[in-house]
Amino acid sequence: MITMQIAARKLAALFFLPLLLDAGAAHAHKPSDSYLALHVTAASEASRGRQFIEGRWDIALRDLDFAIGLDADGDGQLTWDEVRSRHAGIAAYAMPRLVLAQGCRLRVTGQQVDRHTDGAYTVLLLQGECEPGTTFAIDYQLFADLDAQHRGMSSIMLNGRTQTAVLGGVHTRFVAGAGEGSAWRQAIDYLRHGIWHIWTGYDHILFLLSLLLPAVLGKGWRAAGAQVLRVVTAFTLAHSVTLSLATLQVVALPSRLIESAIAASVAIAALNNLWPLVQGKRWLAAFAFGLLHGFGFAGVLGDLGLPKEATVLALAAFNIGVELGQLAIVAAFVPLAYAMRSTWAYKQLMVKGGSAAIALLAMVWLVDRATV
Repeated sequence: MITMQIAARKLAALFFLPLLLDAGAAHAHKPSDSYLALHVTAASEASRGRQFIEGRWDIALRDLDFAIGLDADGDGQLTWDEVRSRHAGIAAYAMPRLVLAQGCRLRVTGQQVDRHTDGAYTVLLLQGECEPGTTFAIDYQLFADLDAQHRGMSSIMLNGRTQTAVLGGVHTRFVAGAGEGSAWRQAIDYLRHGIWHIWTGYDHILFLLSLLLPAVLGKGWRAAGAQVLRVVTAFTLAHSVTLSLATLQVVALPSRLIESAIAASVAIAALNNLWPLVQGKRWLAAFAFGLLHGFGFAGVLGDLGLPKEATVLALAAFNIGVELGQLAIVAAFVPLAYAMRSTWAYKQLMVKGGSAAIALLAMVWLVDRATV
């Protein structure tokens, strides 16, 4: 019994503590990302072989506040005046961390503020050029010294074709033409985006874990396995439907409404473990709330963009990536949870204590998303 209780505590540390600590700090749909979109025109005789660059770079204001301090009065709220007064400082901090190939130059021509699914972003409007014979390349170093988990979601249009890349960590370099060409290569990139998103989408993970925590308490492995299968299948089908509809612009809902509703779904799923209202048909809750989570996935995919020449394939690949990432989480969590399901530590510490912590965090998210 003591061994199982120790294992349960290790399971809590493995799955819940990193999620709760990181997610609580982020107060957001996901951890640190930026969005870089560049359009590089082909060299022509009229341009004397030069390539011209236009684009935008969306960087989360919360990340910039942590890096260089934007909140002048320290009240925890960023105002437009505070951000505007630091435009020069933002550009001076960001641009040296986007290193272009020798012979290419990029400058900030303006700054705006835009809202993504996880909060407000500054938008650096960019223009530049590359000298004749230069191969366009990027070395991405934004926040590299502050956050090893930060990623730059990059979409580069070169010669009429869109290439995507997730830059950061050990993969900081993008070179024009590397891996370019087939739609299948782009599909692989979007599959990676999908895996990365679900692994860093703390609200999605905590919603799924809230449903899986009591699912393994069935009589025997067959009953527990059937419960898990129903929950995961329902969640998968639901978010796949709304992800597709929203990405293809068949249905559109305000991002603030969706993100707030997702936070509410996490809280409800966790509270149901403490005061059960839905027990035997948790798969119905997984399906109903999964529809909301699909809109959340679509918001991230919309921020990244889809290649016009391979929209359906990229969408399918992203969704498959989400499912693979989700299955990896389930495969890691369920066997350990099932092995410990009969222990006091699992029933009290994991199911009740973990659910209470998840519900509290989700309510913080809900207030944050509904009011910001």
